[in-house]
Amino acid sequence: MLSSLSFPLFFLHNHSLKTKSSSESSKFAAALCEIAAGSPEPKHVQRFKCITIGDVGVGKPCLLLQFTDKKFQPEHYLTIGVEFGTRIINIDNKPTKLQIWDTAGQESFRSITIMYYRGAAAAILVYDITRRETFDHVTRWLKDAEKLAPANVTIMLTGNKCDLSDRRAVSYEEGERFAKEHGLIFLESSAKSAQNVDEIMVYL
Repeated sequence: MLSSLSFPLFFLHNHSLKTKSSSESSKFAAALCEIAAGSPEPKHVQRFKCITIGDVGVGKPCLLLQFTDKKFQPEHYLTIGVEFGTRIINIDNKPTKLQIWDTAGQESFRSITIMYYRGAAAAILVYDITRRETFDHVTRWLKDAEKLAPANVTIMLTGNKCDLSDRRAVSYEEGERFAKEHGLIFLESSAKSAQNVDEIMVYL
C-alpha cells in the first residue's frame, strides 16, 4: 500500500521544445532527467519512473497535479512537450520517489515525447470517458508503449473524468474488456474528485 508523505513538487511549464534535431531533443531530455534526479530527497530513496500517455485533453496534467499536489485546476493549459512532477511515498516502509512524466498528446511533439518511454517502470494510458475518439486511439498509444518502453513496463489503462458519468460515451465494461484483452490494469478515475487517483499508483 502507498501512504502519502510530504513531498517536493515542481513542474516544468511552457518550455519550448521545438529543437532542430533529435540530438538537441535528447540533450534537453537528459537535462530534465538531471533536474529530476537532483531534487531534495531522503537518504537511500528508491526511484520509480512513470509516464502518462494519451490524447490531448484527456486530463493527464490534471491527474498529475491531483496526485502530487492534491489540487484540481479546471482550466489547465495544454502540455508543451513534457511536464514533470514528483511525490515521495512509502512502499514497504521504504521511501520511494515517484517521478511522473506527463507527455504531450499532440502529434507535433511526438518526436520529443517518445524519448521519455526509456527507463519507464510504468505507463498510465489515459482516455476521456466522455470523448469516444480518445478511447478509439488507445490502441495506437498502446502500440507505442509496447514498442518504445522497456519490455517489463507495467501499463495501466485509465478512463478519466468518471465524475461526468451523465456525459459518458465509453462504458466501464468497454474499458475493462479492452484492458483484459491486452493484459493491462484498468481503473476509471476523476482528477476533479480525486477518485482512484492515488489508487492508480497502488496498482502500479
